[in-house]
This record gives sequence, C-alpha cells and structure tokens, in this order.
Amino acid sequence: MMTLILGGSGSGKSAYAEEYLCALAKGKRKYYLATMKGFDEETRAKISRHRKMRKGKDFSTIEQPVDILCALSHMEKGEKTALLECMSNLTANEMFAFPEGISAGELAEKLSRQIMELQEELSHLVVVSNNVFEDGIQYDTGTGEYLNALGRINERLAVLADEVIEVVVGIPVILKKGEDHGNP
Repeated sequence: MMTLILGGSGSGKSAYAEEYLCALAKGKRKYYLATMKGFDEETRAKISRHRKMRKGKDFSTIEQPVDILCALSHMEKGEKTALLECMSNLTANEMFAFPEGISAGELAEKLSRQIMELQEELSHLVVVSNNVFEDGIQYDTGTGEYLNALGRINERLAVLADEVIEVVVGIPVILKKGEDHGNP
C-alpha cells in the first residue's frame, strides 16, 4: 500500500506523515528514507529539525539522497514500512546528478518506476512531496524543468497511490481515500 502526502513548505506535512506512518506500522519495522543533502546552513538546520521530530518514534534512518532502491539493501527482512522524505529533494538530487542532463519525462518515468519497486517490498510506503505549483512565479529554464519533473512524478504517484492526502496549515485534506487503517 502507498500513501502520497503533499503540502506546501511549512504546511505540517512531514509531522503528519510521521504520525500517519506510526499509526499504520503497528509493530512493523519503520524506516525513514532521508533524501535531503546538508549542503548549507539552512538545509543542515532542516535536517536537524526533522531528526528531532522523529526522535523516540523508533525509525531506522537511511540516508539515501539518490538511487532510492539502494535503501532496500539497508533494510531487514520481514514486514516493514517506510517514510520517504521527500520526493522533492530526491527529484532535485537525481536531476542535477546527471551532468549531461535528463529530461523531465525521463526522470519522472525513472523515479515513478523506482518508487513502485520500493513499495512492492514494503507493507506500506508513505511518500512526502511538496506542492510547489501554486505560487504563479516564472522560473528560469533549469528550475522550470525541475518543477515539470516533480509535477509529473506527483501526478503519477497520485494515480498509483492508494491514498493521497494534502496537508494545509497542519490539516489533512483527503484527496483520494483507500481502506480505513486507523489513520490519525
């Protein structure tokens, strides 16, 4: 089963996603797939804040900024769940890892396929992604290509997901409802 949780920056989506997965895990191993690279003070502070948020929640953290399927080799056998935090960072990391460039369509296909392969190995996968398409700002070509790729990935994952939830000012809004699993 897969759940896609979307929201704008500072919407509360990450905190909600952690609580959501904890409610679903019910004794299963919980993995936190961290995709952010700490390349400056701001990102290092965000990483630190996220570590504090999940402290005491019994997550095993796997730092996996690219090649998300490699995370499977760090997981134990048996039933397990995972929170992928977040698709926005994974998309950027993958896009800019290719010096020759990769098109938005190629990247969307690659990452969508990898997320589905990852999901097949898990009891439940929660994917967090940013909703960055509502600001109305015109961006440079590189940023526009990134936004195009992330938009395509979000669309594909929303179709493939069992549940889609948007978090707005800390309030979850159900966009696509799966079975009731005692969600928070």
